[in-house]
Amino acid sequence: MRRAVFAEGLGSMLLATAVIGSGIMAQRLTGDGAVALLANTLATAAALSVLIAVLAPISGAHFNPAVSFASFLRAELSLPVTASYLVAQSIGCCLGAVLAHAMFELPLIQTATHQRAGSGQWLSEMVATAGLVTVVSCCRSFKQATWRVPMWIAAAYWFTASTSFANPAITLGRALSDTFSGIALVDVPGFIAAQFAGAIVGAFVARLVEPRSSSQRIVTVTAGNDPS
Repeated sequence: MRRAVFAEGLGSMLLATAVIGSGIMAQRLTGDGAVALLANTLATAAALSVLIAVLAPISGAHFNPAVSFASFLRAELSLPVTASYLVAQSIGCCLGAVLAHAMFELPLIQTATHQRAGSGQWLSEMVATAGLVTVVSCCRSFKQATWRVPMWIAAAYWFTASTSFANPAITLGRALSDTFSGIALVDVPGFIAAQFAGAIVGAFVARLVEPRSSSQRIVTVTAGNDPS
């Protein structure tokens, strides 16, 4: 259990570092918003794929309170494990913001000013998170998750108005970074509410679309027993 919680914290920290750090680098290298978003997308997807491959055998590689919450709703995680994961993920993503700032010699803790609010933004977060939970729930092995999950996130970066945070812990971390990837603190509650609502929708949709023959899903794996 301790190893699993540590893996969730570590993975969340490195994922947040990749998201925020690549945004800083992209912002420094180009003034073109589209190019910066593309660079941010590719770095995030690549880091997520590697982190899933390395840490999924230990914790299931959630790195996301919405995914862990959906697993709890589906009776795949106990309440103590879910709570431990949520705390580790949130702390990890906040530390990831600090680490990214340190690497680029920026103030370690910042207050983001990038406004992200409105019904379109919230709907985007619901859709992105519901889709993510559905994709994760329908994975049958870690190998499937290493490409399916990053591909969904990469696509959602571009087809959602919010650029697909789809992760309450990442949202908290990005609120501490006044950079390309930041989100104003005042807009965080709306995003997180939409993400958890999306997790509920995703858990329901996954029940409808996953193969009936499935006996175990990727989100349930916490002890290295990859069903592939």
